[in-house]
Amino acid sequence: MEKTFKPHELERQWYKTWEEKNYFVPQGDGKPYSIMIPPPNVTGSLHMGHAFQDTIMDVLTRYHRMKGQKTLWQVGTDHAGIATQMVVERQLLAQGVSRLDLGREKFLEKIWEWKAESGGTITKQLRRMGASVDWSRERFTMDDGLSNAVKEVFVRLYEEDLIYRGKRLVNWDPKLHTAISDLEVISEEENGYLWHFRYPLADGAKTAEGKNYIVVATTRPETMLGDTAVAVHPEDERYQALVGQFIELPLTGRRIPIIADDYVDQEFGTGCVKITPAHDFNDYEIGQRHQLPMINILTIDANLNNEVPEKYRGMERFAARKQIVKDFEAAGLLEKIEDHKLKVPRGDRSGVVIEPYLTDQWYVKVGPLAEPAIKAVEDGDIEFVPKQWENTYFAWMRDLQDWCISRQLWWGHRIPAWYDENGNVYVGRDEAEVRAKHQISPTTKLRQDEDVLDTWFSSALWTFSTLGWPEETPELKEFHPTDVLVTGFDIIFFWVARMIMMTLKFRGETPFKKVYVHGLVRDQDGQKMSKSKGNVLDPLDLIDGISFDDLLNKRTSGLMQPHMKKSIEESTRKHFPEGIAPYGTDALRFTFCSLASTGRDIKFDMGRMEGYRNFCNKIWNAARLVLSNTEGEDCGQNGGEVELSLADRWIISRLQQAEQEVAESIESFRLDHASNAIQQFVWDEFCSWYLELSKTVIYDKTASEAQLRGTRRTMVRVLEATLRLVHPFMPFISEEIWQRLASLAGKQGDTIMLQPYPEADDSLLDQEAMADIEWVKGVLVGVRNIRGEMDISPKKLVPVLLQNGTAEDKARLAANQTYLQKLANIESITWLESTDEAPTSATQLVGEMKVLVPMADLIDKSAELARLSKEIDKLDKELSRLQGKLNNPNFVDKAPAQVVDKEKAKLADTQAAQQKLLEQKASIEAL
Repeated sequence: MEKTFKPHELERQWYKTWEEKNYFVPQGDGKPYSIMIPPPNVTGSLHMGHAFQDTIMDVLTRYHRMKGQKTLWQVGTDHAGIATQMVVERQLLAQGVSRLDLGREKFLEKIWEWKAESGGTITKQLRRMGASVDWSRERFTMDDGLSNAVKEVFVRLYEEDLIYRGKRLVNWDPKLHTAISDLEVISEEENGYLWHFRYPLADGAKTAEGKNYIVVATTRPETMLGDTAVAVHPEDERYQALVGQFIELPLTGRRIPIIADDYVDQEFGTGCVKITPAHDFNDYEIGQRHQLPMINILTIDANLNNEVPEKYRGMERFAARKQIVKDFEAAGLLEKIEDHKLKVPRGDRSGVVIEPYLTDQWYVKVGPLAEPAIKAVEDGDIEFVPKQWENTYFAWMRDLQDWCISRQLWWGHRIPAWYDENGNVYVGRDEAEVRAKHQISPTTKLRQDEDVLDTWFSSALWTFSTLGWPEETPELKEFHPTDVLVTGFDIIFFWVARMIMMTLKFRGETPFKKVYVHGLVRDQDGQKMSKSKGNVLDPLDLIDGISFDDLLNKRTSGLMQPHMKKSIEESTRKHFPEGIAPYGTDALRFTFCSLASTGRDIKFDMGRMEGYRNFCNKIWNAARLVLSNTEGEDCGQNGGEVELSLADRWIISRLQQAEQEVAESIESFRLDHASNAIQQFVWDEFCSWYLELSKTVIYDKTASEAQLRGTRRTMVRVLEATLRLVHPFMPFISEEIWQRLASLAGKQGDTIMLQPYPEADDSLLDQEAMADIEWVKGVLVGVRNIRGEMDISPKKLVPVLLQNGTAEDKARLAANQTYLQKLANIESITWLESTDEAPTSATQLVGEMKVLVPMADLIDKSAELARLSKEIDKLDKELSRLQGKLNNPNFVDKAPAQVVDKEKAKLADTQAAQQKLLEQKASIEAL
């Protein structure tokens, strides 16, 4: 083996081998196990959320494959309607061409060209992450098979009156000219105003205070041109007498009624609310209840249309806002303007303010589909992990609105509906079916609906459309329902719930048995990763490494504002002053697993990742040590007498316990527990203890062949089993080492991937051996602690005394004196009876037994006291500095909380270190 672990050289080689040999294809006769990848954007790239999610899925897939199950991890990508169309439109605009210049057909050709060029980016990155997906079954939401499934579902739902076309409010993007889903709207708090307008009462009516007007407050003055009522609470005594009266709506010449509705909050503002049903979702519901007219005052560009007075027609919405405020003020109808913070909805793609907009769209009636979907979770047919997410699911499912499924785009599944010249609509799988079904002559012109379906519509069919539905394929019978969906909580509503509804409707079964909900990946300070903050991490940069300059250029690319660039540079320089070192895929994957506690957001800690890169190096070096002592040697592959040492029996026992804990943790989706158990066993026990203990046999010239064979066999068998235990988490390093070790451990096969996952065997547990080794470890640690505290070199031979022990302690000493003397560099071990007087010694306890190291001739007392006094003085100065800083109100009140907390932690650590030195000094002074 190479002296150092070089992940980049072996990762690509092994992935290429695995893929070429079709190891990812479902195989064998075991019980089927399947996972569907949440399809990423075909023209996107891998981000930290993808990498985290894909690591979890790959661990589960590799684990169940090794458990002997016929395992499918279905891969595919989503056409991502808006995102993909925007990318291509931007490219064309850079060339001075718009999609309208090209026309629909030519524009779609350009998108398919772009998909062919860039569509493989994310799949290449999945390969770099080690994802063992079945590439032979790769699907795309716009491929022929999935497109057929989409048309089939649309037609069937339409024929059952579960799809309809209607005029309702939608989230409208004035820049992209399309309806968008709630998921594509980002509402963040911004500074704005609350305008208070006087609305004159009609017919001489007056308020209880004798005023001939009422005051309404609005954050959107321009929409008042579309008001069709003013609402008050039915129990508001101030306005009860006015209910049923009318308002003279300023600037419009229209009269609108005053209505009573429980929606109105009497305590907010004036208790009067302007109602604009065509431009506000809550107002729309009130308008439906009171049969109010709906007046759409906007064009698709969010300019004012011909429904408003001539003066305002064609004005941009925010210009109209300013003019309307001026006109109210000129008419003496502007009561006041207040500063006001409000949530402003913006399109996540376009960045423009989204308008509630009244337009004809296609909808799915979700009520009949939701009932069985709720029942499936209530009855336990689908289980959420962690369970509390079921409450979130229920809350949303029990308050559903019909789903707007049409989008005013060109890229996507075109709605399978045709119109004749009279506006009659016909739905079918294609035009020929429509003509045949409705007996429409070839001479009658039909026009297909221009809109496409919401991307989530095709994604909702993902689990069964990818397996060949509407055909009843063998794969569909074998792998559906799938076993688990791994997803973030942010799309429970938009994807998970819709998959459940659609799959129950068209398959009569659930799409999956479990939904494992993971948290978001945040930066080291707990902040959400975003380009504007400059804290985004690219998984491939962590794998391959990147220089500071390249990282900074990457983070600031495309940013125009100098202040943002400066902020991002400061953040990057603070956290990555030398760029990012290469860590390799296995280290990144293991870091993700160690953080994968169910449901909670995670802080991605680079320090932890560095620790797991060191863990990879530890495994590599352990394997080199094992191979250097076993290659070409008799390791018991061909039988022969075997004598197991205490250390052999102990590590075999601990392996069984680790195997049990890891398997139980994976089964319960606690990959953090599983990775912790692996690290503890591999690093703390196999590497730090067993390999050291085994040297006492391997390097013992008096050891018998049976003893040597026993220890060599244990070394290779335990390491081989450990590699299989580790493989789902760190596939590359485990495969590389396993190939070199397998034959020594008596294993056959071409890849570790298809080896059985280790299973605990209780018959191999040796409780006595585990207790004895814990005793040995206790004595060794005691001696090492004394060396450290008294600054005694590890190379210096020391005498050790044991006192206050039991008969069992004496027996253990007799059996294990070799371990103790060789591993702690002990000159001699003497047993003292409890009545014997011990010389002046440093002491540690192992249970009730004292471990004593006499100090005579081991240390220079005066020199050691001088050294400790100097260290204590240094800590005194640091304590004074920290206490002064934390006692300064200017620092504590003004510094960020995390900075203050860091200083408090430093203070606590410094106090603890000083206390330890003071105790050490007192011990030496007592000698």
